[in-house]
Amino acid sequence: MQRRTLISGLSSLALLAACGDSMPHSKFKIYTGAPVTQIQVFKGKRRMYLLSGSTVLKEYKFALGGNPIGPKRFEGDGKTPEGLYYIDRRNPNSSYHLSLGISYPNPQDIAYAESMGRKPGGDIFVHGRAGKNKGRGKDWTAGCIAVTDKEIEEIYSMVATGTPIWIFP
Repeated sequence: MQRRTLISGLSSLALLAACGDSMPHSKFKIYTGAPVTQIQVFKGKRRMYLLSGSTVLKEYKFALGGNPIGPKRFEGDGKTPEGLYYIDRRNPNSSYHLSLGISYPNPQDIAYAESMGRKPGGDIFVHGRAGKNKGRGKDWTAGCIAVTDKEIEEIYSMVATGTPIWIFP
């Protein structure tokens, strides 16, 4: 009887292992490496670096807003902010696969826009493509930082809320 139970148990394990390849892909990854202490984004070079201290953990290419030169100042300008911001929220149900919110606008951004009689805009994220927007050109977002879906899965697992993000020209 014990031998039959053992063979039955092993058969079940083999069946589960065989089914493993047909399991749906999860967009939620687990990261166990060094903590990301800051993100540096270089708009002109289209490079984003995840750092732990002074060590670069990962590097990514990305797309920006349709009008990438200069800092974001107003709602609808198609620009990506420049300066020090923070990852302030996580959206697992993003229209762009996964997304990490950037704390734009800060008080200075709001004050500047209001001094010009305008709104600063908002909803700036690091996000994926959700399998779309491929072939739309180099810069296609409304001011966000877009990477591939596979890359945002990795970034989403590595970056915590509160992480500083430096965005340079």
